[in-house]
Amino acid sequence: MHDLIGIFGGTFDPPHLGHLILAAEAQAQLQLSRVLWMLTPQPPHKPERPITPLEHRLEMLRRVISDSPGFELSRVEIDRPGPHYTIDTLDQLQEKYPTGKLVLLIGGDSLRDLPGWNRPREIIAAVHAFGVMRRPGDSIELDALERVFPHIRDKLLFINAPQFDISSSTLRQRIADAGHYRYYLHPQVYDYIQQNHLYR
Repeated sequence: MHDLIGIFGGTFDPPHLGHLILAAEAQAQLQLSRVLWMLTPQPPHKPERPITPLEHRLEMLRRVISDSPGFELSRVEIDRPGPHYTIDTLDQLQEKYPTGKLVLLIGGDSLRDLPGWNRPREIIAAVHAFGVMRRPGDSIELDALERVFPHIRDKLLFINAPQFDISSSTLRQRIADAGHYRYYLHPQVYDYIQQNHLYR
């Protein structure tokens, strides 16, 4: 029996309801036995962006998923030195879950940018499938992608989910500007941000 294991990576700075909706829809539609939330300490493709200290992001993520069966926090990227490349994470997860089939959950923009990733062909070989979450207005040239990576279509599973056009960067800016943001967040994350004066 093979477990289908979803891998949902990000900086989660902060984690918001959009993340939860996408992860829940991916779990239900792709019949994933679990979704591993993979907190990235410092993404290699965003070295310049100031990022909230790891302990704050870790605690917010713990609070978000603590009451959700099948959601787990993975420390694979936290507990090893950077840079953190996806292929290395996949290799470690396959060692940890030898009978698991890995489903990498990514956005349509990430799929479009796949040729620029570190060792993309090895990533494609390592995963059972990509669970692709579309953003409003996404356009993915599948024919162009197929020319670079023949047969990649066979590994693409599209997830239909209600999405609102909000991002962590937008929320950070709203908080800094004393704008409205409360109802885009899990109540425990909202409380944590307030208590710790984050993003001010």
